[in-house]
Amino acid sequence: MMRSLWTAASGMIAQQTNLDTISNNLSNINTTGYKTEAVNFKSLLYQTIQGKSYDSTGEPKPVGAQVGLGVRPAAIVSDFNQGPLLASNGSFDYAIQGEGFFQVRLNDGSIGYTRNGNFNVSVTGDGMALTDSNGYPVIAANGQPITFPAEIDASKLSVDQYGNFMYPDATGNAQQMGIQIGLARFPNPAGLDRTMDTIMKESPASGAVITSTADQLGSQIVSGRLEGSNVQAVDEMVNMIVAQRAYEMNSKAITASDEMLQQANNLRS
Repeated sequence: MMRSLWTAASGMIAQQTNLDTISNNLSNINTTGYKTEAVNFKSLLYQTIQGKSYDSTGEPKPVGAQVGLGVRPAAIVSDFNQGPLLASNGSFDYAIQGEGFFQVRLNDGSIGYTRNGNFNVSVTGDGMALTDSNGYPVIAANGQPITFPAEIDASKLSVDQYGNFMYPDATGNAQQMGIQIGLARFPNPAGLDRTMDTIMKESPASGAVITSTADQLGSQIVSGRLEGSNVQAVDEMVNMIVAQRAYEMNSKAITASDEMLQQANNLRS
């Protein structure tokens, strides 16, 4: 009887983690570049109740008896399907249509990866630099932070579909400046370590980063757009109801086990 108590308790703990993940998805439904997450479950050990058994004629039965001991969360995996491209009024807002991540240099010198293209131009001592909303420099295709000369008019900057920055010449025709937004990809993006601000970091599970550009990846940089969260509210609400019902059923299993133990304790010879 005690086995059922702990088995049902493991189910309640697993569903609590599931509900925590669903709640995080719903809270980030309007977060730019957010990717929905889902919990994967796996069963715990099995206890063998009866290894070999025989029928009435003495022949061995083909199936033994094993009882599972519960469940636990195995992983929380991000879904990297494309989010909707939402119109934005920002002059330096960009969205990736297709594969890839923007790269930003964090305060500790490491590189973070994000789908959030909400960028700005910040004035520096030597000119101007493209930064994200937290002030982290955006990395170019050459691996260096994207900077612009101080004498240019930032309002005249534009970006083509491959992330090349354009600036009008003396005749007013836009010309490439030799600066291109760098992108990155990973063998297993689901293995990236998630941090705050929709920034992810390389990990052993993700594999080594592969730096690239939009044209090499077959992707496009869309100016004047931001990639919205790919969370589907209806799906998350359904998942929440399923998680709640599973939690409730496990709690009822604990109640039933407790009542059966109580009846066994009350037996009189």
